Amino acid sequence: MQFVFTPINYNYRISFKQLLLSISSILLLAFSAGAQTTNGTIKGTVKTSDGNPAEFVNVVLTDTKLGATAGQTGHFTIKNVPTGNYTIVASYIGLQTQTKQVTVTAGETATINFVLTEGAKDLQEVYVKSAKHNKFLKKETEDVARLPLKNLENPQVYSVVTSELMKEQIVTSYVDGFKNIPGTGVPLVYNNGRTTLLSRGFVTGNFIRNSVAGYNFNAIDPADIEKIEAIKGPTGTLFNSSLASFGGLFNRVTKQPNEWAKSEITYQTGSFDLNRLTADVNLPLNKDKTVLFRVNAALHNEHSFQDAGFNRSIFVAPSITFHVNDRLTVDIDAEIGNGNATSAYRLAPDVSAKATIHNVKDLGIDYKRSFANNGVDYLSRQIDIYSLINYKISENWKSQTMFNKTFSTTTGMVTAFTLVDSTKQIKRQVTQQDYPYYITNVQQNFIGDFKIGHFRNRIVTGIEYYNQKSNWNNVSVTMPSISYIDPGAAYNGFTADKISALVNAAAPKAGDYVQNNQSSYAAYLSDVFNITDRLNAMASIRIDRFVNKGAYTPADGKTTGNFSQTAWSPKFGLVYQLAKDQISLFGNYMNGFNNVSATSFDNTPFKPQYANQWEAGVKVDAWDHKISSTISYYDISVTNTTMDDPAHPGFSTQAGTQLSKGIEAELIANPVSGLNIVAGFAYNDSKITSAAPGTNLQGLRPANSGPARLANLWISYRITQGVVQGLGFGAGGNYGSDSYQTNTTKFKFTIPSYTTVDATVFYDQPKYRIGFKLDNLTNEKYWSFRLAPQNPTRGTLSMSIKF
Repeated sequence: MQFVFTPINYNYRISFKQLLLSISSILLLAFSAGAQTTNGTIKGTVKTSDGNPAEFVNVVLTDTKLGATAGQTGHFTIKNVPTGNYTIVASYIGLQTQTKQVTVTAGETATINFVLTEGAKDLQEVYVKSAKHNKFLKKETEDVARLPLKNLENPQVYSVVTSELMKEQIVTSYVDGFKNIPGTGVPLVYNNGRTTLLSRGFVTGNFIRNSVAGYNFNAIDPADIEKIEAIKGPTGTLFNSSLASFGGLFNRVTKQPNEWAKSEITYQTGSFDLNRLTADVNLPLNKDKTVLFRVNAALHNEHSFQDAGFNRSIFVAPSITFHVNDRLTVDIDAEIGNGNATSAYRLAPDVSAKATIHNVKDLGIDYKRSFANNGVDYLSRQIDIYSLINYKISENWKSQTMFNKTFSTTTGMVTAFTLVDSTKQIKRQVTQQDYPYYITNVQQNFIGDFKIGHFRNRIVTGIEYYNQKSNWNNVSVTMPSISYIDPGAAYNGFTADKISALVNAAAPKAGDYVQNNQSSYAAYLSDVFNITDRLNAMASIRIDRFVNKGAYTPADGKTTGNFSQTAWSPKFGLVYQLAKDQISLFGNYMNGFNNVSATSFDNTPFKPQYANQWEAGVKVDAWDHKISSTISYYDISVTNTTMDDPAHPGFSTQAGTQLSKGIEAELIANPVSGLNIVAGFAYNDSKITSAAPGTNLQGLRPANSGPARLANLWISYRITQGVVQGLGFGAGGNYGSDSYQTNTTKFKFTIPSYTTVDATVFYDQPKYRIGFKLDNLTNEKYWSFRLAPQNPTRGTLSMSIKF
């Protein structure tokens, strides 16, 4: 199927007065609809067996479309119920479903109360107490350790951003959700929409989806994201090192089908001609609810705040779950996306001996100039197929088989700009490219939970195969330089026709078309051993065989860079719970590695890079899950670091070591009903501790390590009872200290510190939701590592219908 995108010009502006009138009209219609006479009403409460309110529980009348969701106090109301006798069902993942009978009489209110007990299911289904009070707290996951391990039992640090938090913040871009993760910084957007962020001072990609390879070379749409998991530190034991950094990894977990029919349609509009329509449709396909279906979809159109630039995409993510029997469950889902966009802004400073400017603010370059053209664009395509087979072998063992197949490609023109500040000129390079990637990932895990004597063991052992193929077809040309202070009429000469003429005139080179093929074969074992009910130890090990078949150029039949490497990765951890299920002390040693494919002058094969982390800290989950916090200190040392070989330009040398150490702190709190707080702080001290002579890097912070200090805060309050129940407000922001784009003993180029402030107001009801968000209230000017200007003040209106 071929999708063709044509430019759409939205020439409209929404005034603040018109926006208020629109919101008022919608609210009046909603209140009018709610005031109409009904046949009957059902009210009640839902509590758990410990007497606490059970928020988010679904209460439905069988064989009808009527139902409600319990609020934060556990109360629910179902209006407009025709008279008669009904079966009413209360259900939530991890709680025992309860069924009762109710009779509805015209003009009267029937009261039904539920008390639900927890069921004996997997960890992420059983441990739901946090959702009853703190809706942004969903730390319990099997993804991090691949085991049924609670956060307080896990010696590793990780953060989770929930779909509820992203909805409250009206997230329309996947990377906006990372504002809530300590230490991630300003997103780095590449020429084709692919994004990376920081983790403990290391650039970290978004290559993992549902715990296996989800390599997306293009932009990621957030429509089907259930949560984002940021797993910190070298993770070479249980995850493919090709998809993680020494600082950790980001795992995007997608929405899966569930047992109740529920749908939501959302339209969002706002600054920069944003028009976004999303749909989330979930329904069982049979009465026994053994076949479940869900589809998430998005249509997105948005222009840049600059004078050129756009992003248009269509995205569909269907998923289906088969409960074959009590032992066997099969999940199959897909992500299918097509996009059309202009290349991300990318600017390199002048680092020559004549350079005089050392701070992006001193350039004098217009913040809103793109130096590009909407006709210089590219097309992207993404198809990601995923399957998971869970089979219960016995009461103590289960088999987990995962398979992922990904196709991702970018076709068109991407840009890169370089400054010559001595002449106030900007050079614009364009690459005509066709980059298809083909990924295959297969994992087979066996997970056990059993006792040896009085000691509990939780074990995962498995094997993994990963293959990545890519075909790079590209030709790069450079357009005539222009003044970046006063470009004049030459500014309009950056057109696709002129670029194509230069591409066609370029002399063919063997490297214009390159084929790459690499594979890895791994086996791993991890065991969590409970010495007492408060003290447990973790020991893990992984072996990887990496085979890179090199870069093959069909034009001359040559292959370069082919090599094979074998690497071991151990991991150890200890956890002691000072207060059972409330406070734990933890420590870990973790190891990770990266296979090195750079070329040395004498063609000597490089060794794998290794990272060794020591970490200690405290985790808190107290006051009935209303307070959750993690504070830790880490020390990561990296050996076999590669860097440019100053004695042989164009080659690399493996003579470096790097140290990255720091403190991370996170708080997720719900101190009183309706009030939620998400806060984080990260301090990172990174330096090159050993560098090859002539590289001018010894003792300096790597430029791509980002700001040394990063902080995030979000505070929101939702009224939980009364006539305006569901009305809420939120505010927060992000801070980053100054950082470097270039940092050597000969030249430094600084990116200044920044502080952004965001705010939102929303009205959330069982059948609809209206929200308005302002990002960057103070209109702060700030930049990414690639010197890309970030959005100024931006408003977004979101309207949802739930049924």
